[in-house]
Amino acid sequence: MRILVTGGSGFVGQRLCQLLSEQGHEVQVVSRSPHQVRERLPSSCDIRDSAQAFIESPPDALVNLAGEPIAAKRWSDEQKAKLINSRVAATEQLVALCKQLKANGQPLPKVMVSGSAMGYYGAQGKRVVSEETMPNEEFAHRLCQQWEAAAQPIEALGVRLAILRTGLVLEASGGSLQKMLPPFKWGLGGRFGSGEQFMPWIHRDDLVAVILFLVNQDGLNGAFNGSAPHPVTNATFTRVLAKQLNRPAIFPVPAFVLKAGLGEMSRLLLTGADMRPARLEAAGFTFQYPTLDKALGAIL
Repeated sequence: MRILVTGGSGFVGQRLCQLLSEQGHEVQVVSRSPHQVRERLPSSCDIRDSAQAFIESPPDALVNLAGEPIAAKRWSDEQKAKLINSRVAATEQLVALCKQLKANGQPLPKVMVSGSAMGYYGAQGKRVVSEETMPNEEFAHRLCQQWEAAAQPIEALGVRLAILRTGLVLEASGGSLQKMLPPFKWGLGGRFGSGEQFMPWIHRDDLVAVILFLVNQDGLNGAFNGSAPHPVTNATFTRVLAKQLNRPAIFPVPAFVLKAGLGEMSRLLLTGADMRPARLEAAGFTFQYPTLDKALGAIL
């Protein structure tokens, strides 16, 4: 299968492209800096600077993971706009490619798996969250809502659309866990704020498997929660992580410190959602790492 990936040089995209190449798929990657990301990806990947550059070799499937890192900088108005625009622009570029293919009479992709995040739901307290849960209105929701809305026009072209609302992605080589490990290894880790906020999480290998599952299962469309079936609170997460490292977790970070240092972005750490992968499980997907201790045990 010929699969076009945006965000292929990112934390999840690199692993996805590696696995697709190993499975014998033809992998197309969109990157603004093809030469700079070449060494991060398998040599067989065809890397170009726009989706339209693949017009002569139409993909069979699209995987849309591109976007400015959510926690890279403090959320100024300018940074908020960049977070939204980077996701919307990459998504609109894929829709434009499909419109051009249709206008040319060329074959269209059968499916697009398009990224979103647990932020779609906003802060949900202790409520169990499925794909049907009404969101809480805040910036994270507006970001994800606009990201998802940018993908919707592709359905009118006859392309199946699956939206993946991803939780905290775990692997030692990147993401939030990479940033958390140093203080925990030194015995300086602890909960954030009260620790009662939920942290939906997923092992990176399970997330990649979910993406492939959604690509290959013809009847699946709409929104799917991309998180393991057993989310935990922040207090439990930090306790399990410290136990895996044989270290204490006795240095909590007060909420006021996070708010002072990070501003509105502190909500990423101080709020959450008890998000469950209801639709994935109903569709028959099996998680390799369903519990946090199993996932962290494999990673560490």
